[in-house]
Amino acid sequence: MGITSAIVLLIVVWFMVFFVVLPLRNVTQEEAGEVVPGTHKSAPANANVGGKARLTTLIAVPIWAVIIGVILSGWITIRDIDWFDRMSTPQSVQQSTD
Repeated sequence: MGITSAIVLLIVVWFMVFFVVLPLRNVTQEEAGEVVPGTHKSAPANANVGGKARLTTLIAVPIWAVIIGVILSGWITIRDIDWFDRMSTPQSVQQSTD
């Protein structure tokens, strides 16, 4: 796995965790009792996106490290999830090596 692949994987994991963390402890404007004119009453009263981004980073980095460890160790390979045997060696290559 190259550095670019690792960075892309981190970004994907980070955003997946972010979308899970984003609605946690969310207080709507209606629940807070202060609906700003021109906004929907279900809009967040205090989104606290910075705190949620920090929490996301604290959760996403260990998940990413485990995934990287599994990929680099070879414990699970792409051939392990090839259920339809599409990655098997072609017959012409097998016959030429015999």
